[in-house]
Amino acid sequence: MSQTKAALRRQAKEARSLLSPSQITENSAIIEQRLLGLLNGFTTVMVYVSKPPEAETRGLIADLNRRGVRVVVPIIERETCSLRLSYLPDPAVLVPSTFNVPEPIGHELPARPEDVQAVVIPMLAFDAEGNRLGYGAGYYDRFLCRYPHPQKIGIAFSCQRAQSIPADDNDVKMDYIVTEKGIIQHNGRESQEKV
Repeated sequence: MSQTKAALRRQAKEARSLLSPSQITENSAIIEQRLLGLLNGFTTVMVYVSKPPEAETRGLIADLNRRGVRVVVPIIERETCSLRLSYLPDPAVLVPSTFNVPEPIGHELPARPEDVQAVVIPMLAFDAEGNRLGYGAGYYDRFLCRYPHPQKIGIAFSCQRAQSIPADDNDVKMDYIVTEKGIIQHNGRESQEKV
């Protein structure tokens, strides 16, 4: 299975690498608009901070902050293979950190995982059944197994979609997958796609 996952990761990275910077910006803006609709009514939302060439989230973070939503970002703890959470009222404090992911190092405002109502998660690949493929370290899967209560929203570009992603017991399905082309909603039994 890991061989298949490795091949799927390679294919998704390759497909994403063909997007131009302007396509990434354009598609990210469409994804952000779809997300803002989905996140309406939530007061505490965890959002990954993007790094190129991922779907951009800085505009989303700024919009959520403007709306008065409490934005939480993950901080990667390599030693424990876990995520530590921090509120992010000011994205200006972000600095490249572990795996070059922007994090509020030195400006942390600890957040409780129990308070998070929705999580916006990066994906390398996904399928129509709500399965997600991350970068392979399992940080988000471990976090979501421990704290299963938030809405799980994966975001990626439509070119990263796979026919089928093999899932094992540790893999957590997304409730929603948002791309520039639409939203896939998975309710635990079946998936429904809205364009």
